[in-house]
Amino acid sequence: MRVGVLGTGMVGRTIGSRLAELGHEVRMGSRRAGNEAAVEWAASAGEAASEGSFEDAAGFGELIFNCTAGGASLEALAMAGEVNLHGKVLIDVANPLDFSGGMPPTLSISNDDSLGERIQAAFPESLVVKALNTMNCSVMVEPGRVPGEHVAFVCGENTGAKERVASLLGEFGWPAARIVDLGGIAASRGTEMYLPLWLALYGKLGTGDFNVAIERAD
Repeated sequence: MRVGVLGTGMVGRTIGSRLAELGHEVRMGSRRAGNEAAVEWAASAGEAASEGSFEDAAGFGELIFNCTAGGASLEALAMAGEVNLHGKVLIDVANPLDFSGGMPPTLSISNDDSLGERIQAAFPESLVVKALNTMNCSVMVEPGRVPGEHVAFVCGENTGAKERVASLLGEFGWPAARIVDLGGIAASRGTEMYLPLWLALYGKLGTGDFNVAIERAD
């Protein structure tokens, strides 16, 4: 499958590399083709990897990952072009973290709205699925780093799109039983608002190798 990865940060590079390892063709997008980080990544990720602009990557991909910084995601997706996102599954991994006041960051969107919802509203013909935004990028693509029955959440309006995402997560190593469908895209409010707690836990534990598990009484 051809996959477009928007964003050249740690999350985009980690997901892009894993996809290439799995045999997918991956094009990483940034504001301009020739981005130094993207060129370096493409050179290291093998023959299946390439780089270009946001528009190039979105046009190339049959499925798109949004791994841009949450505060810039809508702008990046606009640069990618609505026509290039039309009808495609768009996996939104971003969180609306606001670092303008220093650390720890706050959320620029919360409570009665979410970045996932804003992306779906801005690109109504795209099949937006919020996923993987509640964990460190290394755990996203290698869940075995964390022992136990921890989970990955997905949410979105289109059942078929969520099934495609679940299948791809299965390639990353997520068993189907540990992929929890939270329903419509509005559920991304909760997964995004988990980030302040995630950051506090990261500070306490000193590692990103942890995740959420659900224990339910019989």
